[in-house]
Amino acid sequence: MAAWLARRGYPVHPLAPGTKTPAPNCPDCRSAHHPPQECPCRAQGRWCHGFHAATTDLPTLLRWWETEPGFGVGVSCGPARLVVLDVDAHRTPLPDRQRLLPGIPVDDRVDLTGLQNGFDTLALLAAYRSRPHPCEDASTLRVRTPSGGMHIWYRAPKDGPGFRSSTGSSPKVALAWQVDVRAVGGYIVAPGTRTASGVYEALPGARLPAPLPLWLTAELTRTGHSVGTTPAEPSHGPLAARPRRPQAQGPAGAGQRILAPLIDAVRACGASPAGTAFSEKLNRAAFTAGGLAAAGHFPAEECRRLLLEAADGARPHQPRRNRLIVETGLNAGSNRPIHPKERP
Repeated sequence: MAAWLARRGYPVHPLAPGTKTPAPNCPDCRSAHHPPQECPCRAQGRWCHGFHAATTDLPTLLRWWETEPGFGVGVSCGPARLVVLDVDAHRTPLPDRQRLLPGIPVDDRVDLTGLQNGFDTLALLAAYRSRPHPCEDASTLRVRTPSGGMHIWYRAPKDGPGFRSSTGSSPKVALAWQVDVRAVGGYIVAPGTRTASGVYEALPGARLPAPLPLWLTAELTRTGHSVGTTPAEPSHGPLAARPRRPQAQGPAGAGQRILAPLIDAVRACGASPAGTAFSEKLNRAAFTAGGLAAAGHFPAEECRRLLLEAADGARPHQPRRNRLIVETGLNAGSNRPIHPKERP
């Protein structure tokens, strides 16, 4: 597996036999407290300092595994441009609900019965963003861990931002409770590695990492994982019983007939990353919503939520731009109230 990964450009390093931790340093490095970048062993082709010594050089790897055939395989995520979601299934008490999805307030009305671990919080995040659950993404490499968790491997774009590692229990930078992120400054255990607890087993589906989905790129940026960023302000709305599209009944019926097709056109832009006149469609929907709200046919906050939900679903990588377009359109539209009878 080490050679297979190295040939595909993933720097690897040995893990101590039967464990998921890097092979120990040489005796000199164990007693000398020097930065990995200044370690003399690296020039001599040794594996000291764990993922800092990771390499794609096949002769070096062959020499390492000849020394100890029982080594496991670790992959240095940063140089490989990997972003791996490490989903845990630990049996621990739930934290305060506001720490389940950092930056997204979880309304008290949300029933958390049955929520136990990272599989559940990641599913909650995906559902909130109206996206498929990454644990079910067979288009990318997924690895079942001996503890019952899962590693979901993705590939960050070469010309995009780098992402930092984090733990799901961090009070500062975290994606979701019990969901760790392995990226710059971290490593991941390769499939096929055997530990005392069991084997890291690749699940059915792809055998290579797929590109990091745009919506996860947006989430990682929002939560401060993008190198050089800090967590953004809380999401635009709490996770609660999400507002549904207004039904064609009562006083909102005529307004719904006007607004629904415009919001559907915004949603449809999600099928293509470009060339759909997304900004124009969103602005038109927001302007119309502002006019309907000003005339009393829709609550303004409900309009805002519907618009942002559709916009963030179609263009998850630009939440701030989406909000700007929506707010500008709503404000402009509020100056020109729209009565449905005026627009049959």
